[in-house]
Amino acid sequence: MDACQMQRLEQLNRVALTEEEREKALAFFASRFADMEKCNAVDTENTERMVHIFALENVLRADEKKKIFSREDLLKGAPEQTDGYWQVPRLLE
Repeated sequence: MDACQMQRLEQLNRVALTEEEREKALAFFASRFADMEKCNAVDTENTERMVHIFALENVLRADEKKKIFSREDLLKGAPEQTDGYWQVPRLLE
């Protein structure tokens, strides 16, 4: 990364760096690019691609049909009911 690219990053991120901060940032990016070059130098020709480092498993429970509440239990909490259904105040006229 050069000074022009750094200036462009400053504009995109709407930050104003001091000269000292700019030098630190450039040194940081230079170090990261050097690390990336080391990684790219590793021979991965016979290496299988990996998406996750751990095998993923579905941790959700299986869907089971259960009747948790009876209609009568639910209607006990209704302020009013009509024909086995909750009766609520009309919102629109």
